Amino acid sequence: MRLLNKINDIFKRNIFEDGETLEVVRGASRGNLLPISNLIDTLSALKISGTLYIGYPVLSSADNNEVIDALLISKSVGLLAFNFPNTSQSLDELCDVQDRIIYTFEANLKKHEELRNGRSLIITPQIVTYVEDINNFNPQNKAYIFADSNSLGKTLKKIKNELSDDQLKRINSAIQKVSSLKPKNTRKNAITDGSKGFILKQIEKEIANLDKWQKQASIEVPDGPQRIRGLAGSGKTVVLALKAAYLHTNYPEWKIAVTFYTRSLKQQFQELIEKFTYAHSESKPDWDKIEILHAWGSLSEKGIYSEASQKAGIKPLNFQTAKEISPNDPFRFVCEQLNNEIKDKNIEMYDAILVDEAQDFPDTFFKILYKMAKGDKKIVWAYDELQNLSGSTMPSINNLFDGNITVDNFKNEVGRPRKDIVLPICYRNTPWAITVAHALGFGIYRNGGLVQFFEQFDLWKDVGYDVDKPMDFGVDVSLVRSKGSYPEYFDKYITKTDAVQVNTFETVSEQYTKLAQSIKENIEKDELTPQDIMIILPDAYTAQKEYVRLSKILSEYNIPAHLAGVSTNRDTFHIDDSVTVTSIYRAKGNEAAMVYLVNSEYCYIGFNLPSLRNTLFTAITRSRAWVRIFGVGFKMKLLEEEINKVIDNDFKLIFTIPSKEVLRNLRKINRDLSEDDNFVKEASKLIQNGATEDDLHQVIRELFEN
Repeated sequence: MRLLNKINDIFKRNIFEDGETLEVVRGASRGNLLPISNLIDTLSALKISGTLYIGYPVLSSADNNEVIDALLISKSVGLLAFNFPNTSQSLDELCDVQDRIIYTFEANLKKHEELRNGRSLIITPQIVTYVEDINNFNPQNKAYIFADSNSLGKTLKKIKNELSDDQLKRINSAIQKVSSLKPKNTRKNAITDGSKGFILKQIEKEIANLDKWQKQASIEVPDGPQRIRGLAGSGKTVVLALKAAYLHTNYPEWKIAVTFYTRSLKQQFQELIEKFTYAHSESKPDWDKIEILHAWGSLSEKGIYSEASQKAGIKPLNFQTAKEISPNDPFRFVCEQLNNEIKDKNIEMYDAILVDEAQDFPDTFFKILYKMAKGDKKIVWAYDELQNLSGSTMPSINNLFDGNITVDNFKNEVGRPRKDIVLPICYRNTPWAITVAHALGFGIYRNGGLVQFFEQFDLWKDVGYDVDKPMDFGVDVSLVRSKGSYPEYFDKYITKTDAVQVNTFETVSEQYTKLAQSIKENIEKDELTPQDIMIILPDAYTAQKEYVRLSKILSEYNIPAHLAGVSTNRDTFHIDDSVTVTSIYRAKGNEAAMVYLVNSEYCYIGFNLPSLRNTLFTAITRSRAWVRIFGVGFKMKLLEEEINKVIDNDFKLIFTIPSKEVLRNLRKINRDLSEDDNFVKEASKLIQNGATEDDLHQVIRELFEN
């Protein structure tokens, strides 16, 4: 066990620190794999650190798109492209290829202002034609560089072009296409040093680079399905958009589908894929080849379910009809029905299918996707199980694809694109917000005990926690966010006391008035814009009614607001110069700098407790900087106690890992904690007899402790 822990520590140091080893990201290579393997072995033997991309990037030129066979970005070497020649090409032809690639490369890099110094680039890209035997190539012009495995070391010393840390960040941002994510809002109104608007301006200036896991997830293309697991805010949606744009540019003939659960994600995916495709090819996506589809669809709008139904010659059911037949889970019903009807039918339609929010879909939906995917079944699904608002669990791989893909054959292989990737770094949420979100989501400090728990203990480390001792059943542990699990700018610009705050109010009106006053202060004093602010209503059934009540108070303070998907079209979430009010379902997949969760007491206890706790987790993790948790009454007091325990423990999760028996029954126990249980019956009697809130508070404690 000590040896295993030591290995884990070494592994953790390596994966959180760049530049120690050669990192290989395997894109969609179409060439001979032998020179690729030879190049990797040679660079590793030379102890070259940095990132080696295979089949990436794709660069636009006047005539067509140029796919780089391999690209090395290294502090010690610089920016170096490799070309693997065709054996039929002459020396002159190979020199022409070098010229074409360098011209295209330089032209693409010069589009990025941060890479220019006057009329020149801050770094000169080089190209090497990597051959089997250098003795067969002797160009007269020494500007053309050829090398084999034996001569590469000398060649790298000759063309050495070291990069500073700042240059490395800028080049990575351009090569990875994430520089196109720079915000349009320059925050001209944020002029007060230390204001929230000023802090956001500083954070948004930070040069964005993909981490090693995001690079793998967005570029690597294995044969068959690929799973991407990650925390809220780890970049799953951006990664899928990058992958969609990369595949679309590299394989323009492919038919690609991108699907999701939350309707408001459609606008986000359209904008991201358009930006990333343009960054690759300087052209807009061919929307006939890459389709952004909601999972269901309708008569007026394509969806995965409706497209599969029509391909099979079956009339799809609409939501209302399915709801009447199966009110509890209409989408599961239509997927099960369709899956039974297409067993013997060919409905292959797509060369690749990318799925966001996979935790919200039933296993039968994945079986439909498997039938719709062509060839080797390139299905990429990304998820965070704690954002599942139905309370169900993500199905095992064994159950997703009718047994065609199993846990045993779904494993990463050395030297091959990865099939299973975990994104451990949370870029959206402060470490304090994500810790509070996990504490509430799992019920770490809840009086009634845990609500849910990771089936595999190692996942705590995978999602970015340091653990004080080996995890095992019945062991007392203390977990804290690892320094490598979040960007440095949170520690630099935001304090833990300001990152998360909680307030309990006597009445809903008092809560909404305080909310309006706080938002007015955010806009007038803190120098935030209205679109920096999101208000989340956790109960989707009462969201419209609550919005009417809330909007009246907001208007009294001259605060413009809209209810996403109701006072806007259903695919629009944010509106310029307007505060977004949203139900939890539409909030998923979106974010804001300042998030207010109101009526939080709704999630303290009730029917399907895991779903309610996941609502808290999802709402809190919409925040990019600050979160305010508001609620009313005695249940909110209990929730506030949970949050204060996180704060009092210096944002550590301290708990006892449940026994095997408790862990096995955890979901069942909490499903039993519904509104039909003793708690509600006893509370109802007390209320009828004129009990005070303190009386109710004490009864709840006793019921939980018993």
